[in-house]
Amino acid sequence: MISFRTNIILMVNIMFLINTFFIYSILGYLLETTCAYIFKYNFNSGILYGPLTPVYGFGVIAIIIISKYLFYNLHLPRVYETIIVFIIITIIISIIEWLGGITIEKLFNITFWDYSKHKYHIGKYISLKMSLIWGISSIIFIYIINPLLENIIKKIPVSITVIISILFIIDIILTTINKLKGL
Repeated sequence: MISFRTNIILMVNIMFLINTFFIYSILGYLLETTCAYIFKYNFNSGILYGPLTPVYGFGVIAIIIISKYLFYNLHLPRVYETIIVFIIITIIISIIEWLGGITIEKLFNITFWDYSKHKYHIGKYISLKMSLIWGISSIIFIYIINPLLENIIKKIPVSITVIISILFIIDIILTTINKLKGL
């Protein structure tokens, strides 16, 4: 039987991951939108109507879970652990990007990014250049960004999380209905 204390800890961890997903989905949206504006790209970030790009949220959740697991279990000098984490996370994030691209293409008949003109690409959705960028960004995230934002994310009230979750679900439903109507 799971104790009350264990249930509370589990709930706090789940709320942290949900809030992390939303914060980084929003930050990913803002990053891509800012880059599009600065570099004069003509695209919208993500498929949803709201300011969320969920692939960033999923990516950050994967980075947090994998890096914590590896750092806790490897017991190697930090530099070796970081190299191993870099390699594994680069592969996992590339897979997430590939799955995201394929899912969007299959569900909505849209291609949001296409790396087929990059050197050393694998199909449209993975390229060595972008994989390395994601890997380096992940290490920067682990050592700099996450420590700065983790305590802020832990302080987000449950009521805010519930409201954002409901809005996110509504956005997914409306996006799906409207995109499928257009097919």
